[in-house]
Amino acid sequence: MLCEDRFRRLLITGGASLVLSACTTLGPDYKTPQVPELTQWQPVTKSMAAGVSQSSYDQWWIQLNDPTLTMLVNEALRKNPDVKIAGLRLLESRAQLGIAESLLSPQATIGDGQVITGGQQHNDRYIASTNYGAGFNLGWEIDFWGKFKRGVESADASYFATLAQYDDIQVLMAAQVAQLYVNIRTLEARLQITRNNAKIQQRSLQITERLFLSGNSAELDVQQARTQYLSTLSSIPQLETSLRQSQNALSVLLARKPGPLPEMVDNTGVLPKGNLALVSELPADLLRRRPDVRAAERQLAAQSALIGVAETELYPSISLIGSVGISARNGGSSTLSWAAGPTFSWNLLDQGRLGNQVLVQDARFLQLHERYRDTVFQAAREVDDAAVAYANDKQEIDLLTQTGQAANRSLDIANTQYREGMADFQRVLDSQRALFNQQERLVNSRGALMRDLITLYKALGGGWEKGRERPLVDKQTDAHLRQRDNWVPLLDAPLPSATLPKEGKQQ
Repeated sequence: MLCEDRFRRLLITGGASLVLSACTTLGPDYKTPQVPELTQWQPVTKSMAAGVSQSSYDQWWIQLNDPTLTMLVNEALRKNPDVKIAGLRLLESRAQLGIAESLLSPQATIGDGQVITGGQQHNDRYIASTNYGAGFNLGWEIDFWGKFKRGVESADASYFATLAQYDDIQVLMAAQVAQLYVNIRTLEARLQITRNNAKIQQRSLQITERLFLSGNSAELDVQQARTQYLSTLSSIPQLETSLRQSQNALSVLLARKPGPLPEMVDNTGVLPKGNLALVSELPADLLRRRPDVRAAERQLAAQSALIGVAETELYPSISLIGSVGISARNGGSSTLSWAAGPTFSWNLLDQGRLGNQVLVQDARFLQLHERYRDTVFQAAREVDDAAVAYANDKQEIDLLTQTGQAANRSLDIANTQYREGMADFQRVLDSQRALFNQQERLVNSRGALMRDLITLYKALGGGWEKGRERPLVDKQTDAHLRQRDNWVPLLDAPLPSATLPKEGKQQ
């Protein structure tokens, strides 16, 4: 028994000495990972623009010179449910950070109660008594190993990851609205071209019918003209279906009922006209701007801190506790009591499980590290893909413009020669078909040019900066939440500045 007491005293004394002498923060100190494979990489945009101010990214849709598009993008960023959900998630993350920070401080509870007890004595007499009590309890787990410090570090990184995701949903939303807008304008233009060509082909059919009735043309010419005319008409319903579906999709993004948008009645078929206005920049600037890359990096930082949290469980913990209470029985005189002192605990027999928990957190960190690298590579690929597509679209449009001019001239010549009897009607049909195809290809290429430009802006991570200036929730939700006092500090707290941290600096 004496040996057991000595061992217990030795264990407690040794453990306490170990804690007091080795106060430190366990776990790895996080450093932003590098991707050396991209050190020499430069985006294609470096050879495509001389460079402009950062403001060109903030609201890149303004660069497309279409007031209607600008209005619709801004509306989506205010009203879209996905954007609202992202804002509420950010408020949730703020609250989670507050929980982690509160663990650094002592925890206190106050209690008050009244208990009635009763029972029978050996003489069958029933006796009841009333006990009153009130107390104050205080507890503080001293953060010797940095458990709570690492917890705050993880929650802080998670908050900035959520903030980056909030930025990212705005980038995606602006691009999605702009893409649908361009799709609608492209389909409108294609419908105009199809209907105009149908009118031309209808006139040709009428001419061949008159010539056939007068005996100056064969029935074959009539049937060929009718075939081409009806074939052109048959493509209109599918275009109208695609147009309505795109209109419905855009309306839903704006949190409206499905259907055409009144704002788009004017300028039907007119595509936005924007030029490439992108900064010639280093990859580091590109990667810091993209919200998805920042989110992946902050998630990695959050997981790194959790390794330290897991390591602290392998070591003893010391808490300081104290309590003050007052009690009375049956209304009699009160009794004051108090207690104070340290408590010591150490999971000595659970080291295997706790050690494996460290390995679990470390393995998750390594997984997120690879995910971060993949996110960086995907970001570089998306920029390069969009830049190449945009450059090639411009070349294609230049060639198709010349081709369209030649096709239009060819149709004029074919019509003249047919009227003069120098060419058969097949040549007219071929020329009409060629002109129609070239016009369709040209408007499709112009739509593709704008879509690829939008994709390029999205790939460069532009469009989230002004979102930091907008409220996280709409007015109705804000008013509802402010009825509960504990929401007010979260709602009034400003978002961090949209200024990106310098290279090598942490947020």
